[in-house]
Amino acid sequence: MTTNAWRKSSYCQEGDACVHISTDPDRVHITDSDAALTIVTVSRAAFDALVKSL
Repeated sequence: MTTNAWRKSSYCQEGDACVHISTDPDRVHITDSDAALTIVTVSRAAFDALVKSL
């Protein structure tokens, strides 16, 4: 999977247990650490709906 660079949440506390996202033209990839061992991939529409609901 090729993605753009991972970006770390600006609301992160100390350590690496933070939300990291990376995007490509159609999808958003989400993980909770710099290691990115588990990645959740959703469509941009699904991610936009999640953000709007929050």
